[in-house]
Amino acid sequence: MTFIPLKPIPMKERVSMVFVYYGRIDVKDGAFVVVDETNGERKHIPVGAVACIMLEPGTRVSHAAVKLAAVTGTLLIWVGEAGVRLYASGQPGGARSDRLLYQAKLALDETLRLKVVRKMYELRFGEPAPERRSVNQLRGIEGARVRKTYQILAQQYGVEWHGRRYDPKQWNKADIANQCLSAATSCLYGVTEAAVLAAGYAPAVGFIHSGKPLSFVYDIADIFKFDTVVPVAFRIAAENPSSSDRAVRIACRDSFRKTQLLKKIIPTIEEVLAAGGIDPPEPPEDTQPPAIPEPEPLGDAGHRSQ
Repeated sequence: MTFIPLKPIPMKERVSMVFVYYGRIDVKDGAFVVVDETNGERKHIPVGAVACIMLEPGTRVSHAAVKLAAVTGTLLIWVGEAGVRLYASGQPGGARSDRLLYQAKLALDETLRLKVVRKMYELRFGEPAPERRSVNQLRGIEGARVRKTYQILAQQYGVEWHGRRYDPKQWNKADIANQCLSAATSCLYGVTEAAVLAAGYAPAVGFIHSGKPLSFVYDIADIFKFDTVVPVAFRIAAENPSSSDRAVRIACRDSFRKTQLLKKIIPTIEEVLAAGGIDPPEPPEDTQPPAIPEPEPLGDAGHRSQ
């Protein structure tokens, strides 16, 4: 039997996400499938064309399925019910050493870090950040603007709003607006993490956020949040559907497609880090090259070849 190498589709050309629940995920005839163990039905998923697959409670994943997802560069994310809690993820790629060192150098130098944060502010709000402000001061200004934007959108969609209040451990106690916002931002964090990994950077090395496994994911996702998922969340909250989490997912998927989000994330990452004004560091002269050189990758910069 002749093995045909799989050719990963670049992140920018993929479908954003798929949610799976109450099924066994496996590989049948070389394809990624979800098997309903109650009646034996199977549903095929074009895993190589999806940025990330959200696995809700009630799913089981085979070794073959995880391997296929890794080969095709699809991020598997284990989430809570309604997708509002992110428990873990399986890397389809990961940080390249040159890009990780570049990202870390920018994050560890306070002058360079401030330049990156100022660029994030500019991209998020469409105007240059105020001069002579520290990262903490910019964070405070950002927080005030974000709270005001929430109020404006709530008024625009006719949604009662008392602020961003929620407890992941007591999901049902949050109001409909906060439930929709939590579900929507989880969708955004999923596709953003997939893009960060595909670009070869580390999700944990953030500039505004820190101390979390997804700090850099939060940094980048916040740039797009109010252009994509936040208006969607308030619109769905205003409609008050019986299954708000499902409505939010579908609306987010459509928003990502309409705004071409996956085409924007990786170039935005590069633009943000370039604001530091330094070149990626060259490896030391005495470093040892790989014992077995890897073939030229077909996917994105962070994709792991077989």
